[in-house]
Amino acid sequence: MEHSIVWNGKRKTENGKLNSMISSIVIFGLLSGHLLFDVLVGLLGSRRNIGFGWAFILSVIFTPLIGLIAVLLSEPLPQGVEPKYGCLGFSFGCLGTIFMVIIVMALLLAAVTLLIPGI
Repeated sequence: MEHSIVWNGKRKTENGKLNSMISSIVIFGLLSGHLLFDVLVGLLGSRRNIGFGWAFILSVIFTPLIGLIAVLLSEPLPQGVEPKYGCLGFSFGCLGTIFMVIIVMALLLAAVTLLIPGI
């Protein structure tokens, strides 16, 4: 027994559950993609004078493009100098791993909810 109605040629559930689920997946995807680009800009900044932390924070506050421009305007570190991660590198690495696990679990739960009717 299927509980759906046809409206304007589109399939829609009665309570809008499918539409809200799809919008949640899109929001999770956009946020995780933004966070991934922020971390990549931070990693690029770790090999320059700006460092990981400032590059990451600029990317989060503004956009990854602004953070990338700030990183590219910063001077590279001299040869033989270790990248500037500090405690931020370890902290953001752990937080990034936790967030990615949460996002994957949410996406799997959303897929199971869509595949199994009545949940």
